[in-house]
Amino acid sequence: MTTNPSTVFREVLRKTKLKTRMILTLGLVSALQTALIGVFAGYYLSESLYEEIGQRALMVAKTVAATPAVIEGVEQRETGSLNRLANRLAETNEALFIVIGDDQAVRLAHPDPSRLGYSMADDDGDTGRQALIDGQAYIARAVGSLGESMRGKAPVINPASGDIVGIVSVGYGVDQVETTIQRYNFVLYGVVGVMLLVSILAAIIIASRFKRAIFGLEPEEIARLFQERDATLQSVREGIIAINRDGIITTVNRTALNTLGLEPDMALAGKPILEVLPESDLMSVLKTGQPDFDREVWLRNRQMIVNRLPVREGDDIIGVVASFRLRDEVDQVSRQLTRIQQYADTLRSQTHEYSNKLHTIAGLIQIGATDEALNLIGSEVSDHQALIQLLLEAVPDPVIAGCLLGKYNRAREMGLALNIDPGSQMADMPDDLPREQLVSVLGNLIDNALEATRLAIGEGGQVALSMTDLGDDLIFEVEDQGAGVPEADRERIFEKGVSTKAGTARGYGLHLVSQFLTRWGGSITVENLTTGGSRFTLYLPKRAHRGTSH
Repeated sequence: MTTNPSTVFREVLRKTKLKTRMILTLGLVSALQTALIGVFAGYYLSESLYEEIGQRALMVAKTVAATPAVIEGVEQRETGSLNRLANRLAETNEALFIVIGDDQAVRLAHPDPSRLGYSMADDDGDTGRQALIDGQAYIARAVGSLGESMRGKAPVINPASGDIVGIVSVGYGVDQVETTIQRYNFVLYGVVGVMLLVSILAAIIIASRFKRAIFGLEPEEIARLFQERDATLQSVREGIIAINRDGIITTVNRTALNTLGLEPDMALAGKPILEVLPESDLMSVLKTGQPDFDREVWLRNRQMIVNRLPVREGDDIIGVVASFRLRDEVDQVSRQLTRIQQYADTLRSQTHEYSNKLHTIAGLIQIGATDEALNLIGSEVSDHQALIQLLLEAVPDPVIAGCLLGKYNRAREMGLALNIDPGSQMADMPDDLPREQLVSVLGNLIDNALEATRLAIGEGGQVALSMTDLGDDLIFEVEDQGAGVPEADRERIFEKGVSTKAGTARGYGLHLVSQFLTRWGGSITVENLTTGGSRFTLYLPKRAHRGTSH
């Protein structure tokens, strides 16, 4: 069975660590770039040196051709003086040779005397026409009797008549040029080698820092984490939107689209948050860096519970993440939890109370005090019967009645008494009033009253509750025998986390009361009683006026 080489290569590449791959890739790219730069620089340097030598030969040829002694010697055909002059000028200018010919390109001066009297075309086939006929100086590269050379040729012109009387050829050996090129190339390739080493070192540093930046993860691991993160994000039942420091949406899940009533396939990533949700406060969180928790807001005409949390990188805020849910869903969960809590409190209180009563009755029977046992049983039955009858008549709503029955038993468990005014009436309750939230509010007020009374009076203390539905409001009054509420604290006690009682995890009950009143448009008053203790009076309009506060 044959294996595809490309498949093998991909498998090997996949098993290679990212850092190694980056070093190899960056190193090879750097080596290729450095090699190309070195080759180009070497070629350009070589050509530049040849051009420079050619220009130098041409300049010397022009200078020699314009020398009066050369012009006179050519016209007089004084080969001896021309040879001596040519040799001296060649030595002075470090030229390989200086050859002088007449107007027929016949040599009058040459380093090799045996070449005198012969045509200059014997060397390279160049008759010198461009100089002798056209009168132009030029550069040529050719192999002659003295080897390969860069030559500059210029016409010898009689300044008086303007006639071309001869030609001068100055040559510099290619060996001289190549020696210079080799010297320069040694330096050039040394620099290229250093650049290559620096590039490889930079590749190692970049790869190491990149690896640290991605927490040492491999690309496959990053891809897997991204898939897991996306699956997690989409599975969350709360809507999630994240923005960057510029207010551009970077992350959004399907639940967010459904919750906001947007198209399921709408692409929000890359859009400004204020373009999608003009009423959003994410930009204010981005500026202030202050998180929001369980805040009620309206988005796209929907009431939601929102949490907003700034994303930080060191001391910089680089974005904000918001999670939100329709308030209806939160209310549904709250109602379920409240109902369960009320049932649990009722059962726990009744179990504890009846356990004590049963032990007492059993003890009375054992000692033969049957009359006292019967009286205790009758008293217990009559008390509960009276309370149940009162609740059935005054509070037809089973949720409210169940809450009050549970608090009654809770008070007895604490050694206190919860006295419900026999004249109370709470039958005319609006249908849209959320019973579970009202139970939570009323339960918090009664619990606070019981605790305040227990701390101030101890066993035997009493808490009074009266209710009326006469008029346009539902009115609940809760009186305790506690220490009262200082006038300076009567507004502050409704703030989140503020409490007159010691201990942590306090200051939330009355805050919840305040939030409910704000949503429903109710109010609450607090006053101290002359006999000691305080009275909390709750007013709830039968027709809600949303948005007012206590």
